[in-house]
Amino acid sequence: MIDVAIVQQSLPALLRGTVVTLEIAGLSGLIGILLGTILGILHAGKIKPIRWLITAYVTLVRGTPMLIQITIAFYVLPQIGIALPAFWAAICAIGFNSAAYVSQIIKAGIGSVGHGQIEAAYVLGLSRMQTLRYIILPQAFQVVLPALGNELITLVKDSSLASVIGVVELTKEGSLIRSRTFDYFTLYAMIAVIYLIITSTLSIVVNTLEQRMNRHVKN
Repeated sequence: MIDVAIVQQSLPALLRGTVVTLEIAGLSGLIGILLGTILGILHAGKIKPIRWLITAYVTLVRGTPMLIQITIAFYVLPQIGIALPAFWAAICAIGFNSAAYVSQIIKAGIGSVGHGQIEAAYVLGLSRMQTLRYIILPQAFQVVLPALGNELITLVKDSSLASVIGVVELTKEGSLIRSRTFDYFTLYAMIAVIYLIITSTLSIVVNTLEQRMNRHVKN
């Protein structure tokens, strides 16, 4: 059963770990969205060599475990002169992994925009960049918002993999406490509840944003 005393003693440390988890998810998500959007736009373009390179990147990232990517970022990159602290190595690895998935989400969103609207924008004198900024991307993001929300929720859970290189996030903090108390059930139940609160809150936020965007379009 859950030990209330351990809950009270462990909560401050777990909340510190939660802050680190949110930092990892937020920063890696920012990298994923920014880089993934650029890659998605380029992948939806007509320059074949660039499309091939992005396809190779996406295939490589999606075809290998994130755990291996995090390990490479922390242990292998220093051997070629790129040494990153564990915290930033985890963020970069998770962010670049997310970018591969986001790129395909954005590409699909761009593909959902009707060609007639793009042609109409050109007729009205808009440049390609203006068409992309004012016509294509706003509609694409509206279409893919649920998928982007799911990706961010996934990043929150994937942040636990940072513990393998010593980052003391929520899961690692719980493991350290468990090694002292030997109470597996209480600690992992608390960790699960915290993750559930975070992911449920994100789901509510994404659903609210989606409803507001849809209401704006209907109006």
